[in-house]
Amino acid sequence: MIQVQVSARQVVADDIVEIELVPVAGQQLPAFDAGSHIEVHLAGGLVRQYSLLNSPSESHRYCIGVLKDPASRGGSEAVHRDLRIGHILAINEPRNNFALDPNASDSLLLAGGIGITPILSMAHTLSEEGREFSLHYCARAPSRAAFVDRILGSAFRSRACIHFDDDGADQRFSLRRALEGRRVEAHIYICGPTGFINAIKDEAECLGIPRDRVHIEHFGANVRATGGRFIVNATRSGVVAEVSESQTIAQVLGAHGISIELSCEQGVCGTCLTPVLDGLPDHRDIYQSDEEKARNDQITICCSRSLSPQLILDI
Repeated sequence: MIQVQVSARQVVADDIVEIELVPVAGQQLPAFDAGSHIEVHLAGGLVRQYSLLNSPSESHRYCIGVLKDPASRGGSEAVHRDLRIGHILAINEPRNNFALDPNASDSLLLAGGIGITPILSMAHTLSEEGREFSLHYCARAPSRAAFVDRILGSAFRSRACIHFDDDGADQRFSLRRALEGRRVEAHIYICGPTGFINAIKDEAECLGIPRDRVHIEHFGANVRATGGRFIVNATRSGVVAEVSESQTIAQVLGAHGISIELSCEQGVCGTCLTPVLDGLPDHRDIYQSDEEKARNDQITICCSRSLSPQLILDI
């Protein structure tokens, strides 16, 4: 893990704060690519993932933007409450599940709400590399849109378009309109609330855009982790236990002394992905692709369950 210190803190929109992190005691920050995220260790043992929003060319700092979620399970609330200038905390090295395709001749960057954070880093990279792209940022209202001034003052301001829900139907984002005049092989990058993502993904399918050119980063999922009872068998740990209707696999295994690495606890990040040796998983996550889920050889134990009476895991 890396020790960092909060060097700056700024409210950038309603309930959204930007936190700047710098290394402690002469350490250097590992390099990162656009689309990367870090795991932030917060009070009470909470670990949460936040995308890096600044340019990867800035090797001296990491910047994150955090929305205070009214349904927070503690993470965003802790960031807004505890992370003040001078605060020292631990983070993990950046990881990237949402990388830019290095061979894409054209890119369409689409952000909804707080989903602007990784998209902003992508815009910086593409602009600095002189690559073709455009950015569309959708928000409910100006007061809820973060970093608009920064976008409008950037070198890529002419490539950016801001859409607000209260501007009227003719100003709302349309994938079909955004693709007009663009190269046929353009790659699309989407980040934001689940409803925003699904609407664009559905439109992309209707337009016949191949799935391998549509890249998605989820910030949250409305997962339902409850369900019928079943037995979980953790073969390497020698634990066989029942998972009740209200428990998750991770909770049960943790209660039996098995160390479980968790982060989002919503089936988004893949941190708890565990090999399946036998049984039929009931996949509730949005981390795995449909093809990966069909193989039934891995399961996110933070939220997914079992369709068979017993699930045997390699843990």
